[in-house]
Amino acid sequence: MLLRALDKTDERWWEGELHRLTGEVLWRQPEADPVRVERCFQKALGVARNQEAKFLELRATVSLTRLWQRLGRRAEAYDLLAQIYGWFPEGFDIPDLQEAKALLGELAHGN
Repeated sequence: MLLRALDKTDERWWEGELHRLTGEVLWRQPEADPVRVERCFQKALGVARNQEAKFLELRATVSLTRLWQRLGRRAEAYDLLAQIYGWFPEGFDIPDLQEAKALLGELAHGN
C-alpha cells in the first residue's frame, strides 16, 4: 500500500527503505519465500544506490546480509557488507554501523 502511494505522490526519498521493510515483514512470515524476500532487499539496495543514500544502502545491505547468512551464503554476505562498511570513516557510535560491525564479526567467526 505504501509503495503504491509512491506512484501517486512521486516522493521517492524513502522508497528503498520501504522495500527493505517489506522484505523484513515478509521474512517474518511463517511461510516466508526467501526468493521474494531477497528481491525486496535487492530492490532496496538498488534504489539506495541510485539515490546515493549511503545509510539506506547500509541498512539494505545489513538486511540482505542477514538473509544470506541464514541461507548459508556467508562469504558472499561478508564481502558485500565489508565493502559497504568500509565506506564510513566515522560515526561508529551510530546504531546502524554498530549493527553492521557486529554482523561482520559473526560472519568472520562463523557464528
